[in-house]
Amino acid sequence: MSDAVILADELDFPTSIAFDDRGRVYVAESGLPFGGAAPGGRISRIDPSAESPSIAVVATGLAAPVTGLSWHENILYVSEGGAGRISRVDTEAVGAVDPDRAARPLIEGMPGPGNYHTNMAVVGPDQKLYFSQGAMTNLGVIGLDAYELGWLRRLPHSHDVPGIDITLAGRDVTTPDPFSTTPGATRVTGGFVPFGTSTAHGQRVPAGLPCTAAVMRCDLDGSNLELVAWGLRNAFGLGFLPDGRLLAVDQGPDDRGSRPIGAAPDLLFEVGTGRWYGWPDYVGGVPVADPRFAPVRGPQPTFLLTGHDSLPEPEQPLFAFTPHAAATKFAAVPVVAGPARPLAGRLVVALFGDETPMTAPPGHPQVGRGLLLIDPADWSAGGFKGGPELARPIDVGFAPGSGDMFLLDFGRFEMSDEGVQAQKGTGQLWRWADWSDFVAAS
Repeated sequence: MSDAVILADELDFPTSIAFDDRGRVYVAESGLPFGGAAPGGRISRIDPSAESPSIAVVATGLAAPVTGLSWHENILYVSEGGAGRISRVDTEAVGAVDPDRAARPLIEGMPGPGNYHTNMAVVGPDQKLYFSQGAMTNLGVIGLDAYELGWLRRLPHSHDVPGIDITLAGRDVTTPDPFSTTPGATRVTGGFVPFGTSTAHGQRVPAGLPCTAAVMRCDLDGSNLELVAWGLRNAFGLGFLPDGRLLAVDQGPDDRGSRPIGAAPDLLFEVGTGRWYGWPDYVGGVPVADPRFAPVRGPQPTFLLTGHDSLPEPEQPLFAFTPHAAATKFAAVPVVAGPARPLAGRLVVALFGDETPMTAPPGHPQVGRGLLLIDPADWSAGGFKGGPELARPIDVGFAPGSGDMFLLDFGRFEMSDEGVQAQKGTGQLWRWADWSDFVAAS
């Protein structure tokens, strides 16, 4: 039996954990009202060293979904995805400030609403705040799949904004018109334009800032926003390695919507300034028209852009996850005394798991819903042969000076033809002390 204990339970769909320099852990609940959960995100603090850990509420009333949380020099950086905002919370003011007023906006006006949100924000070695912004669409074109997304369910919604100047190929898609009372009425929609807007071959779309499907950065006071890299569809997990490299877990496109694609994996990238990561025309450097990506729910996608020779070469991934495993966030195993030491530097990645039938046709095998260990020396991977039973792992971390692994479970959550089927109060925070004894061979 593994030495794993629950530090907090009855959480409502938590998404993120962070640690301060005293080893206290902060947990962010998303605020998604699935299963009758109360709307509005919140952050709580737990001291794992206490004989009987108690929970102190730090901030409440955050815009759902809260997608990211990080700590730096007594400040929590909170990603309020539903508002396109990153806020800051002074952790030294806990108990002295009304939790409903603890979060102060730092960055506002990010694109949205759309398929994805403003995601994880982390402070880099250069004392800049790096964060990711998800795409507004599955693969560049707004479609009726907006109604399938339990956190969106609205049309029209915002269209994508490129991070670099692009030229469209004029590949429009025709869908039923959801707003017309005329039987058989249709709408034509192109890439990077509002729903119901057509495009032309050679049409130029200038870069915007802020943009979507990107990693951006700014000063710690929110000023001097600039683009780092574009073409990361939904870099939900973002973090720096001890050697200063910035890694992103990019969630791949799905077999849904106006531009479906099959068997597209989630990818682990090293993020570099000025690079293009391929979205919306490449997946891990492979064109979307490649037969391996043949969808079930529509025709094979073709290039949405033209003039690729004028764009940076699409970057290659460090690692490709099993399609639909839904890799979310990661943490590097620290160098500490104890049994985990031989594994120091390896990455533990949380795999949320498939969301069939929304992301893939019914009958797709269940994947993910566990942990993966990746060795940056050769980017090989291994799993775990035991440990706590998790419904939907979403974040993982290590407190400073500790080899214990902290695991965050989103809770019971499934998709169905009727939409989200979720149970509130099923999220949990685990502390796993002897996890290195349960690493399976690669």
